[in-house]
Amino acid sequence: MYEFDVVITEDETGRYVAFVPALPGCHTQGDTLGELLDNAKEAIELYLETLTEEEKKDLLQQRVVGIQKVKALA
Repeated sequence: MYEFDVVITEDETGRYVAFVPALPGCHTQGDTLGELLDNAKEAIELYLETLTEEEKKDLLQQRVVGIQKVKALA
């Protein structure tokens, strides 16, 4: 059993969007948080199916330390 950090945002239509920082390109969306989390679990499982054991080992060593807001002038 693996455990992953999932970053969740809300898009302009009010839908939820999630991405998994440890798995590049692994993202999904849902109308509710429950649907989003179910979709995220499925996306992670499908992503992991494509990896070799060595790739899994390398990716699973990464972890999210935190999320920080940074202000910048546009």
